[in-house]
Amino acid sequence: MNILDEINSSADVKKLPEEQLPALCKALREEIIETVSRNGGHLASSLGAVELTVALHRVYDTATDRVLFDVGHQSYAHKLLTGRRERFSTLRQSDGLSGFCLPAESGDDAAVSGHASTSISVALGMARARTLKGEDRKIAAVIGDGSLTGGVAYEALSDCGDSGESIVVVLNDNDMSISRNVGGMARLLGQARVRRSYLAVKRSYHNTIGRVKPLYFVFHRVKEWVKDLFLPDNMFEDMGFYYLGPIDGHDLPTLIRVLGYAKEMDRPVLVHIRTVKGKGYPPAEENPSLYHGVGPFDRSSGVEPCAAPSFSSVLGEALCDMAAEDSSIVAVTAAMSDGTGLGDFAARYPERFFDVGIAEQHAAAMAAGMARQGLKPVFAVYSTFLQRAYDMLIHDIALSREHVVLAVDRAGLVGQDGITHQGAFDVGYLCQVPGMAVRAPSNFAELRSMLRFALAIPGPSALRYSRGGEGAFRVDTSDRDVAVLRQGEDVTIVSYGILINEALDASERLAEKGISAAVLKLNRLDRFDPAPIEKSLRKTGRLLVAEDTAYFGCVGERLLADMTRWDVPVYDQCLLNLGDGVVPHGSVAELRHRLFQDGEGIAFAAEKMLRNSSN
Repeated sequence: MNILDEINSSADVKKLPEEQLPALCKALREEIIETVSRNGGHLASSLGAVELTVALHRVYDTATDRVLFDVGHQSYAHKLLTGRRERFSTLRQSDGLSGFCLPAESGDDAAVSGHASTSISVALGMARARTLKGEDRKIAAVIGDGSLTGGVAYEALSDCGDSGESIVVVLNDNDMSISRNVGGMARLLGQARVRRSYLAVKRSYHNTIGRVKPLYFVFHRVKEWVKDLFLPDNMFEDMGFYYLGPIDGHDLPTLIRVLGYAKEMDRPVLVHIRTVKGKGYPPAEENPSLYHGVGPFDRSSGVEPCAAPSFSSVLGEALCDMAAEDSSIVAVTAAMSDGTGLGDFAARYPERFFDVGIAEQHAAAMAAGMARQGLKPVFAVYSTFLQRAYDMLIHDIALSREHVVLAVDRAGLVGQDGITHQGAFDVGYLCQVPGMAVRAPSNFAELRSMLRFALAIPGPSALRYSRGGEGAFRVDTSDRDVAVLRQGEDVTIVSYGILINEALDASERLAEKGISAAVLKLNRLDRFDPAPIEKSLRKTGRLLVAEDTAYFGCVGERLLADMTRWDVPVYDQCLLNLGDGVVPHGSVAELRHRLFQDGEGIAFAAEKMLRNSSN
């Protein structure tokens, strides 16, 4: 019998004898490795947080207490412990479990998570709500050292430490040292602070002297003076936290003891733990970056790096080639150098490569400063993360028309990462930015041409491209804002980016049924010459726009507005897009089919239009 068969809640974890907890951790790791090897997902992060997750469930009750996992890619063990084991095999699959925390999936998930650095802010909001409502619940936030490269985390730490709220922040440090507690005496005192005897004395101290405010004040001042003799400043304590650590994040008994003590303190507490990313699976321990987010793999042989070219890799190659010609070109990324294809650029031009950590706002503003001083920065960033820098796009880049190029990766549907990662909003917000030229390459050749053009012209530009590789359409039409790929008499299909392949497929399907469909491809999205579209509509009288973006702010919405000004008889129109932009996880092919964005769906919608307008 698998020990996980007995676990469905925090209460079940608490019932286990202490000697069975290592077996529970082993079973969790086995289940995570087995499932991720089949489905793909975030492996190394979840493996490194297994003991921490068990300890949290041993101390807290996630059904009533609020435990927030920053980003959420380390939450697989949490899902297995909270009644989702039977469905765990569906992780990241269509209609299956999300790869991140999702309250709609389980009440044990405190909040939606998928983007970094927000957990402390949300946790503090919950703590303040608890206090105002007089509720009896504990609040904790788990945040990694990587997420602490995001500025919003420090805004939250500053406010949280000053709040006086009973809240625990667990810093999961698996890569670099955050605390300034260094040196032999610092380590000695750090270890002493988490010993059972020390914690017992500390609890007694708070329950006795701590209740007599004048006496407590005197003793506290003396204690702080003595501590300052031996320890350098600790930024967390300076912010108002009681600091515990650093401790071994895989030492389960110590974790449980320290978290239990921190939970009972009526003040902000920061527990600093050190963990090994990928713990329990040697390939992931040896190469945690490679195993951070993976596709399906053979667990016996490990992950083989994918050599297939993608828009990301082509962007990186093209940028390297252009940087060889122009020394003013620099590359900027926000902790996504490999994901955005900039690994080779970083190796070839290390002095011109800048990874700022999970700080998209800073990256955008810094790029503006670089441009102001004559450089040509290319900020490569996922669509979903660029949302975080919207103010900088307007205030720092657009208002002074800085020559910044945004390489917007993972635009449109991204698949299994789901609602927090779909690139569904960039068309709407980028086209609103004053002076921003927004282009959408459909293939690798167009990406290279559009990048070269964006680096050559003044002002801000954005290149929007999809995850993965190109399709069958590989003609470079980037010299035109609107390219007419196929003439037609019955319906005009307008699309852009990788979806143009589906539009062409739809036109072929329609042709087999005797329906003549024109296909027009947009290369520029912010503004374009409408004449080719207007000319086609005078022949067809029907408009269908297929685009992988949310409805509000989509190109189709603007085209419908333009049609009211054109003296063109239009019998019917149809906008195929991502609706409100909240798209669940599943493969890209499955999602396109559900949303009528594949060739079959576009053809079906066109046929429906023809039937409606002929009745």
